[in-house]
Amino acid sequence: MGIATADLYDERGDDLASIPTQFLDLGGRLAFDGLVRTIRCHRDNGLVKQVLGTAGHGAVLVVDGGGSLESALMGDLIAASAVEHGWAGVVIVGAVRDRVALAALPLGVKALGSNPRKSAKDAVGEVDVPVVIGGVVVRPGAHLWADADGVLVER
Repeated sequence: MGIATADLYDERGDDLASIPTQFLDLGGRLAFDGLVRTIRCHRDNGLVKQVLGTAGHGAVLVVDGGGSLESALMGDLIAASAVEHGWAGVVIVGAVRDRVALAALPLGVKALGSNPRKSAKDAVGEVDVPVVIGGVVVRPGAHLWADADGVLVER
């Protein structure tokens, strides 16, 4: 990512939405960007594992976990698979686990927090549907930029 989100917003503010949710930076890459894929799920990371196990081509997976911090939607094994498959990053409205290992991976990871408890693995949820985060609609195929200042997405 060659430009800071603050500068990008100054240049293209009308075309971009700034997600107001305050995420923690938990991956080894603080700045990342790419085309969006989405998942909506609740305390079940089966779809997260499936999608991040496919070719990412530099995309960013946005996971609407409903803000639940009761169990982790991604850990080190799934994140390592994302790196192996060419994903730029993951934004999770929920929890992750294995924070130390995530910080060592060349993957952007933003999440609300962490919890060592693993989630269900039934693959219940929806893939590539619009999700709403902090009042901002995030659509599959939109471009997303993230860095230490926050997250921007094309309107």
